[in-house]
Amino acid sequence: MHTKRISRGLVTGFILLLVSACSLPPSLVHRTENKTVPAGFNNSQAQDTTNTARLKWKEFFTDPNLIGLIDTALKNNQEYNIIMQEINIAQNEIRARKGEYLPFLGVGAAAGVEKVGRYTRPGAVEETDEIAPGRRFPDPLTDIAFGANASWEVDIWKKLRNAKKSAVHRYLSTVEGRNFMVTNMIAEIATSYYELMALDNQLEILKRNIEIQQNALEIVKLEKQAAKVTELAVRRFEAEVLKNQSRQFYIAQQIIETENRINFLVGRFPQPVVRNSQTFIDLVPVTIHSGIPSQLLQNRPDIRQAEQELAASKLDVKSARANFYPNLRITAGIGYDAFNANFLMRTPESLIYSAAGELMAPLINRNAIKAYYYSATSKQIQNVYNYERTILNAHIEVVNQLSNISNLENSYNLKTKQVEALTQSIDISTRLFKSARADYMEVLLTQRDALESRFDLVETKMQQLNAVVNVYRALGGGWY
Repeated sequence: MHTKRISRGLVTGFILLLVSACSLPPSLVHRTENKTVPAGFNNSQAQDTTNTARLKWKEFFTDPNLIGLIDTALKNNQEYNIIMQEINIAQNEIRARKGEYLPFLGVGAAAGVEKVGRYTRPGAVEETDEIAPGRRFPDPLTDIAFGANASWEVDIWKKLRNAKKSAVHRYLSTVEGRNFMVTNMIAEIATSYYELMALDNQLEILKRNIEIQQNALEIVKLEKQAAKVTELAVRRFEAEVLKNQSRQFYIAQQIIETENRINFLVGRFPQPVVRNSQTFIDLVPVTIHSGIPSQLLQNRPDIRQAEQELAASKLDVKSARANFYPNLRITAGIGYDAFNANFLMRTPESLIYSAAGELMAPLINRNAIKAYYYSATSKQIQNVYNYERTILNAHIEVVNQLSNISNLENSYNLKTKQVEALTQSIDISTRLFKSARADYMEVLLTQRDALESRFDLVETKMQQLNAVVNVYRALGGGWY
């Protein structure tokens, strides 16, 4: 009766300990992501779902030289190839996680020899007179065994399966990261390409302007010989010519650096970049269809990447929570064991097997698993904020670039008229100077203003083209 009470007490105590071990820490505050976005861009309520982001990059860009550069970059760019290896690493992580909740099976063999002391328990037992000489163990004692063993952690609480699903989401996150890198790389190549064409045009404008100023300098020298102007006018015109001749080398250096920026992105050593800059000023920016803001959630790779990271972190919390529950492990083994190789394969005499189940739960000093659980929860909340921030940033980028396209179009139209007016002013000021109705400073300043206006016109054209590229990227285009 007394023994039964002790047994019941032990069972009751074990159950209480098990319940205590399974108790969870205080619930933490969880945060749910907010996917709400405005109905339209720029306070517009338009519901036109036509979206330029759905265009493939080979359809969006039409310049064959630019297409060739992007194609080469997608093969040779080092950063792109590094990210491709990150995808392979994430894929292998899925395989590793999947293997953890499947049974482990191993085979092995062992051999050994043991010599026990005469005055030890095993040695003393062997020396008793009751054991017949033919029944004694060999001395020294050999041991030969081989067999198979298996172990399996039964995933009762889905800890291992959730870890595997988390690895899947992180793999998908790396894929989206690759896509985001591609769309940024394509945009950077395109903007650098248009910058290179703009520099070519500015250099050509500068050369033509130097010719005009040199002609004006000759006129001023003739006027000086006729005593109509002083040496000061000649020197001022000479200085302006020299300044612009010097400026050519500055632009030439910019061209080299921009070419090499493209070469780096393409993954090749410095070489000339093939382009047709003569058509630059006549390029017409592509018409952009922005669609609706909610489409950013499907089109932007960085938003999709943040979404996959968030999904993975939610599963990490579930997996960390399961560490507080009992862990069931089943082990089994079968094989042969004998002290003599002649007896090793005898069945059933040398056959050995085992089977066991183990149920374990954390009881005391659970700080490590609590810390892991708290950290997983904090990372989940962190990823919620990151997801919402990525959506907000994407929306603002689109709004900024759409506004930029509109303002640059108006600016370009006005600058075109400015260039036309100043171009006409050069001829007018030159004629007035020859007839002594304008001084040399008016001619000089008119030429200077005309040059700067042409430079600004080319710069604005480049900004127009780059704004279109940037809004295409901001909408989520360029990665497929």
